Amino acid sequence: MRIRPLAVGVGLAALLAVAACGGSGNVTSSQNAPAGDRKPAASPYRPAPSSSPIQENEEQDTTTAQISTFALDVDTASYGYARRTLQAGRWPAPGEIRPEEWVNAFRQDYAQPADDGFAVHVDGAKLPGSDEAVLRVGLQTRASDAAARRPANLTFVVDVSGSMAEPGRLDLVKSALRTLLDQLAPGDQVSIVAFDDEAEVLASMTPLTARDELKSAVDRLVTDGGTNLEAGLVTGYEEASKAFRPAATNRVILLSDGLANQGSTEWQEILDRVKEHAGKQVALLTVGVGREYGDELMEQLADNGDGMAVYVSSQEEADKIFTTQLPATIELRARDAKAQVVFNPSVVESYRLIGYENRALATEEFRDDSKDGGEIGPGHSVTALYSVRLKPGASGQLAQATVRWQDPDTRAASEAGKSLQDGDLAEDVWAKATPVRLQVDVVVAAFAVYLRDKKAFGMDLAQLGEHAARLAATSEDPMVSELATLIEKAGSVG
Repeated sequence: MRIRPLAVGVGLAALLAVAACGGSGNVTSSQNAPAGDRKPAASPYRPAPSSSPIQENEEQDTTTAQISTFALDVDTASYGYARRTLQAGRWPAPGEIRPEEWVNAFRQDYAQPADDGFAVHVDGAKLPGSDEAVLRVGLQTRASDAAARRPANLTFVVDVSGSMAEPGRLDLVKSALRTLLDQLAPGDQVSIVAFDDEAEVLASMTPLTARDELKSAVDRLVTDGGTNLEAGLVTGYEEASKAFRPAATNRVILLSDGLANQGSTEWQEILDRVKEHAGKQVALLTVGVGREYGDELMEQLADNGDGMAVYVSSQEEADKIFTTQLPATIELRARDAKAQVVFNPSVVESYRLIGYENRALATEEFRDDSKDGGEIGPGHSVTALYSVRLKPGASGQLAQATVRWQDPDTRAASEAGKSLQDGDLAEDVWAKATPVRLQVDVVVAAFAVYLRDKKAFGMDLAQLGEHAARLAATSEDPMVSELATLIEKAGSVG
């Protein structure tokens, strides 16, 4: 996915795509589409430092900006790294906070579609004592049976530079890889590349029937030297290309702290190489580790590599990703997925999208299938929140949301959509009748925005903490309890 300048914005929610503000209910159509290290040296291509404030989405007047369009995003690294930072007693840097990744890190419980497309969910609730409301767009793909998926070619590119010797880095990676090798199927194949000052192939593409050989390669991963990230990725993609199987899922998985300091440290050169291979159907997953972490580089690598970025700081998180999520989501459900929301100016005065600043698309790019979108796997959900200002006394359709994507194999394009009426809004976002998951999403997004610029939809940390504690008391989801704890922690370190 190509890199875009950070777009304007703070707002309550992002979305999943729209085509026209007419009609109600679900709509689906299909069309043919054309087939101890140091951080990277500064360069003219390097994004703004993570301490820089993000230029957030501005409030949009529907008389001049009726349509909101963006590429879908399933990254969660921003939440994972900020969580570790707060737990360590530090305030996250504003540039490392991407609210959409926080929301998408939480379970949503959307109903799944019956086919390989998307189920579109749109709901919302009014904010107390005002003409404002929260609009939520949720997209969901169908989960897959890991036993029934197509075979996979996985090339692991492992950072073994000196900084990876820190406890919780390479030891965590090695443990996760050993566990994953026991989870993969006999038809899968794995290659392992290690890099420090230079790159070395420890195992060429090897079938899973030779697990012992692959585990021996994992055991040979030891730390030493600098971080030549460019050499590691180039070698990894070369291995993936040599063993490419058209009938398989081909993926490169980078495990690193993202602190490149040798080879090409000008980010654009690395990103261009990754994008070239993504065009050849070799997707990238970045797995970040370490207390000091190159968040921006790893996130943009994933974007350019048609993949996703995650961050792990504990054995429990590593096990969850490598033993549960990765084996079940190796395949893709959709390529270049985009969302568009069309607001009705007779009912909605203005709106603000929360997050997705570096995923913004022009309106005309929604149906231009040559323009990059996001790659979505089986069982993934994507949520976007909008802060909406309603026109007093107006009634009717609020918005129409549409998602467009391409089939991973045929590149045929399809769309699905759903609209929302003003009468469908819950009367109070904090009322018992309002869906609990919507309330959790609002707290998560508001907390992220507060950490970024001390704005949280009119709430302070104490109020956010009260809502989080109340939700945690009635939820069996440990992440909601963790959220309440993180808000309390932020109050003590902010």
